[in-house]
Amino acid sequence: MSTENQIHDGAIAEEERRPLIDSSILIVHQNGEDETIIPVPNQRLVSLDVFRGLTVALMILVDDVGRAFPSLNHSPWFGVTLADFVMPFFLFGVGVSIALVFKKVSSKPNATKKVILRTIKLFLLGLLLQGGYFHGRGNLTYGLDLSKIRWFGVLQRISIGYFLASMSEIWLVNNNILVDSPAAFVRKYSIQWIFSILLGSVYLCLLYGLYVPNWKFGYSNLLWSGHVSTIQNVHCETRGSLDPPCNAVGFIDRLILGEDHMYQRPVYRRTKECSVNSPDYGPLPPDSPGWCLAPFDPEGILSSLMAAITCFVGLQFGHILVIFQAHKQRVLLWSVFSFSLLVVGYILEILGIPLSKALYTLSFMFITAGASGLVLTAIYYIVDIERLRKPTVLLQWMGMNALIVYALAACDIFPAIIQGFYWRSPENNLIIKH
Repeated sequence: MSTENQIHDGAIAEEERRPLIDSSILIVHQNGEDETIIPVPNQRLVSLDVFRGLTVALMILVDDVGRAFPSLNHSPWFGVTLADFVMPFFLFGVGVSIALVFKKVSSKPNATKKVILRTIKLFLLGLLLQGGYFHGRGNLTYGLDLSKIRWFGVLQRISIGYFLASMSEIWLVNNNILVDSPAAFVRKYSIQWIFSILLGSVYLCLLYGLYVPNWKFGYSNLLWSGHVSTIQNVHCETRGSLDPPCNAVGFIDRLILGEDHMYQRPVYRRTKECSVNSPDYGPLPPDSPGWCLAPFDPEGILSSLMAAITCFVGLQFGHILVIFQAHKQRVLLWSVFSFSLLVVGYILEILGIPLSKALYTLSFMFITAGASGLVLTAIYYIVDIERLRKPTVLLQWMGMNALIVYALAACDIFPAIIQGFYWRSPENNLIIKH
């Protein structure tokens, strides 16, 4: 914003039009005829921190409360529950952050190197936290059989979305276009949008067009002495199936990752076909299908392509934040964008594309991305416009330290540490009682 405009519009208009993340703004103080121009340092977007903190808090809540109330846990296969919004919220927040971080790129090669290094670090941290090294709450042991390491998880999926969205922001944005109209906004980011559409097209083509043959898997039968491995055959020979045993998402993971490197306790074990306590885990029904004991990774390869598009949606919200300075403009555009995503998602569901977090279906992506946008818009209005920040101080702190809080709380590192202090016997600790 120019100095002349600030003087002319006055303090009220300045507050309305000041971008919260633009370091180039100057504040002008008038003392008689003299003008003092003071550079303002980068201002942190508090609402984004609160949004991230809310996401981490939601993850902790559904992980803990979901054990007692299965209806709050992840949907067994089709449908959406509160827990299913956690991953999209994470990815959406990453996209918004990328738009702010790379709003000005002085050196594309250097920025690319930083993105690659951050991606590798995040992926490796995910392997450490969710690859099987830590054995979770209720178990004081640790260690990992490398032949059974789980390659994909929450942080690995976030690292993939971060990498794809960051690369597109660095290399696929036309920075020579000055955005002064909606058409200019589209032209500036059109190549980026085309790239995200291509990702979605690859996902859809493989999901509905890839032939899934019959397959088999082995599992240990604990009812027999010596833990005899039993081979179970699964009949498929189909295309376009979205059911647990014969979908292309699981087929690609089995083909590339291998069954031993996938999540061994998938959500479909809580379906009516696989659990007498559905929607909770439980014993197998007498007539349960054989695939109930098969592994399936909810953060697998193919579904991560569609999940990355949630990052691209967040990226567009970040672009609105960077380009449009007025609070009313941002809130209006975000609201229209969010409701449009929700409407498209519901239309897709009506047309036969079901909601499934495990497959990260197209309808699921649209609805959860739209919900993410609405939540961020509401938080932005409360925190950054109305400046009601005291009630959200804890969430803001959690958002500013999201990775640490996630590792300690959501991945059970902190409970495991506390559990390590016991009285005479490991069973006598503050976390569990046997």
